Amino acid sequence: MKILAIETSCDDTGIAILEAKGIKNPAFCVLANVVSSQVKLHRKYGGVYPSLAKREHQKNLVPVLKETLESAKLFEKTQSSKFKAQNQNLKLKTLKGILEREEYLFKELKVFLLKYKKPKIDVIAVTIGPGLEPCLWTGVNFAKALGFWWNLKIIPINHIEAHIMVNFIDQSQKSKVPLSSRLRRAGKSQKLFPAISLVVSGGHTQLAVMKNFGEYRIIGETRDDAAGECFDKTARILGLGYPGGPVISTEASKLQTTNAKLHIKLPRPMINSKDYDFSFSGLKTAVLYDFKTRDSKTRKSKKYIREMAKEIQQSAVDVLIKKTLRAAKDFRAKSIILGGGVTANKELREQLSKKIGKELPNVIFLKPLIQFCTDNAAMVAASAYFNKNQKKNWQKIQAEANLRIN
Repeated sequence: MKILAIETSCDDTGIAILEAKGIKNPAFCVLANVVSSQVKLHRKYGGVYPSLAKREHQKNLVPVLKETLESAKLFEKTQSSKFKAQNQNLKLKTLKGILEREEYLFKELKVFLLKYKKPKIDVIAVTIGPGLEPCLWTGVNFAKALGFWWNLKIIPINHIEAHIMVNFIDQSQKSKVPLSSRLRRAGKSQKLFPAISLVVSGGHTQLAVMKNFGEYRIIGETRDDAAGECFDKTARILGLGYPGGPVISTEASKLQTTNAKLHIKLPRPMINSKDYDFSFSGLKTAVLYDFKTRDSKTRKSKKYIREMAKEIQQSAVDVLIKKTLRAAKDFRAKSIILGGGVTANKELREQLSKKIGKELPNVIFLKPLIQFCTDNAAMVAASAYFNKNQKKNWQKIQAEANLRIN
């Protein structure tokens, strides 16, 4: 089964082609995974502007599709394109109707579809939510246009679930080794469920219990700022730029513990609460208050920035780890699964791994490859395979900005 997947939930335009084999124990092979990032464009604004991101998706989708098909060796020119163009007015009219709000995308896609053959794929998958609504609709309408033109059904995908499902792609991406075989080699039990999934990104911080593939119950989430959003806002306070997560991590790594001179101590919000919820707005406020108490010279010093970055990072990591481990113990989890852009953070991955090894040695720990932590379409394709029975005709696909996994 070959899946062409599309991801446009925020500011990354992603298209991937994944080959999947197996039913109960699938193995995946990434044939192509292309991402066009808009980070440089949004950096000067300190965050993502939905209307600007939508416009960039319209520009990027067709070039990214071409690159993806070329990489997967599924790119082939059609014959007698002039003849086809003259006899497809009705199809072009329908295509224009699907993309009536994306005029530029329609023009680019029309040329592409008349020039190139339908690739040898079995189904299309697209992120329908959660995310920024203008961005989601651009990807959804693009998928609908392809589904109509190529006569393929579409699998609607939840963005949060996709961040979890990407863990089931083999580390090599090409070896087609099922997860059960990889666990057996590592001397681990093959029982994954119940599992605790922690999804941490710029817009989401959620803990969920997974009873099986597709069966989720959210047990905790942020009451205000997500962890990634907190990193963005505190990085802005320190004058470090956007996105905040990578730059906070980089600055923190430059500070050796023995070099901490300013003795900055930030709160660990809700770390001892009896629920599994999170709150990171208080951490942002604490950083701002500390920043305002410092003189101009200290604020700009490398020493202050690095020590503050390290404390911001550690505060968030401490809360995320404690809540996740407590949930795993309370629900007797067989595995802990990470997902989301913030899970690329080296300290979170390493410290959580050590804590699991010490406190829950029999629990399986799954974390995505670094390149699969941030938004990409390979994760959408992997999720699609587990949701392949939910295929729909293109007319029935809708974007849902506030979509949840339970």
